[in-house]
Amino acid sequence: MVRHLKVLTYNVHGCVGWDRRPDPARIATVIESCQPDIIGLQELDVGRLRSGGADQAQYIASRLRMNATFHPAMHRGEEQYGDAILTSLPAEVVKTGDLPGPGEPRGVIWMRIAFADRRFDVFNTHLGAKRYERMRQLSTLLGERWLGNSACRDSDVILMGDFNAIPSSMGYRQIARKLELARPKERRFNDPTFPSRFPFLRLDHVFLSSGLRCIDARPVRTPLARVASDHLPLRATIALD
Repeated sequence: MVRHLKVLTYNVHGCVGWDRRPDPARIATVIESCQPDIIGLQELDVGRLRSGGADQAQYIASRLRMNATFHPAMHRGEEQYGDAILTSLPAEVVKTGDLPGPGEPRGVIWMRIAFADRRFDVFNTHLGAKRYERMRQLSTLLGERWLGNSACRDSDVILMGDFNAIPSSMGYRQIARKLELARPKERRFNDPTFPSRFPFLRLDHVFLSSGLRCIDARPVRTPLARVASDHLPLRATIALD
């Protein structure tokens, strides 16, 4: 029997759409239409004045009947901004932390999630916009503290996020040496995800360890997804034989 694990990565841009209106309910509706099992979100606001003080991670998780693990990459007093992993599957937080770089603070979340009698080490991150930042961050992310940790050797690994790296970039190639892009077999790359209205850049990716088989991966191109954020969500379906 083949079971399918559905994962989705989505840079939600503080839940602000092209109409410049923050609307986490709209983001939740986009995600709900995909029915994912594991979700990696980037650019969430928690307690920020610009978003009305909302906890966007918990709000979206509640709408989806999931649990949220949020890591604030940036603090401004009581205001927080960062990334989250959402799931309703049995899960535990391995650790969260920051990535090095002189620019906007960046972080990573590592969770261990159980599905179909298998263990998945799931990582969600958002890398810097500048190449020298990304290379420093990837050196840490792929090192022994995170993906290179011995705890990952006997489990399936899923790495997702907004990498700010197109497939021809040095950063993307560095990841691709260790993990495989989640994509249909007939495609070399997935369709672009940014900007959402007229996408032409492949910045958002899902990467898998070699034991996992992706049968489908594509951006969500619904009319609502095109306006809800400046990125399209990317969903991938993994077949577990």
